[in-house]
Amino acid sequence: MSPRRNRPKGAGSFGRSEDDAISRYGGRQATEHWQGEEWSVRHVAGAAVQGKTYRCPGCDQVIPSGVPHVVAWPEHAGVDDRRHWHKACWNARDRRTTRVQRSRNAPRY
Repeated sequence: MSPRRNRPKGAGSFGRSEDDAISRYGGRQATEHWQGEEWSVRHVAGAAVQGKTYRCPGCDQVIPSGVPHVVAWPEHAGVDDRRHWHKACWNARDRRTTRVQRSRNAPRY
């Protein structure tokens, strides 16, 4: 059996660095230009989100827990304006509308 290796702790053992916060969600973060605005876009791995469901603004369908997806929000806005999108819906956002017309029998969440 090999001895245990102690790994050096980073700067400040009590706080997380910015890289730790990004990797904690299991994805990368980038800035994209869309509709004349700069958007922060974070790709989230499915394993990072457990027990939560979100509604995609692109298709108005539920994103179940454990499914990889994209979180996007305008740069000038706060985190309260974050929206969770399916990856395919985010890639097709120019072809999709956020005003989905529901049928009369469709449930309203």
